[in-house]
Amino acid sequence: MSNKIFSFFLMLSLCSSLLSFDLPEGWFKAGSTPQLYDMFTDAGAGKDGKNAASIKSLKKRIDGFGTLMQNFKPDKYLGKKIKMTAWMKSNEVASWAGFWLRVDQAGANKSLSFDNMHDRPIKGTTDWKKCEIVLSVPSSATNIAFGALLDGTGQIWFDEINFEVVDNTIPSTGKSANDEPVNLNFDK
Repeated sequence: MSNKIFSFFLMLSLCSSLLSFDLPEGWFKAGSTPQLYDMFTDAGAGKDGKNAASIKSLKKRIDGFGTLMQNFKPDKYLGKKIKMTAWMKSNEVASWAGFWLRVDQAGANKSLSFDNMHDRPIKGTTDWKKCEIVLSVPSSATNIAFGALLDGTGQIWFDEINFEVVDNTIPSTGKSANDEPVNLNFDK
């Protein structure tokens, strides 16, 4: 009997991995509840009429989020400030959506810098909107992670993601590790 159960779960796992063929090459699913979202390449839905990536909720109510993401080596950005520019449109986003960018250091307990657009979210139904995230990449960085996320229900499409080095005078959009202690009197 246990052999049949094992075979059933092996077959279920194989079918599940085969159903993930729509994921864009180089991207993977993550988040607090990625199984509650369909993530795929939507042919012809892009900003220019070509392809776009999409995240679509599968339930009427979701308490969590799904993200389609990538990781890459920070080598060419070490000690510089980068700007990620991308386009997103939405349909019936009940909670919020946005792009996110995170700079990590191996062995650290928290990110060196991070922004997920939570303070400037995409909500409801929108046409294509240009979004930007600007973060510093310290020389100690070992990984850069980025993606698009959908919190709750709805659907988003995203396209034309670009990374560029920008001047240090351009303000960061996210949170960076502090160089010195801050707010030691709790006045802020």
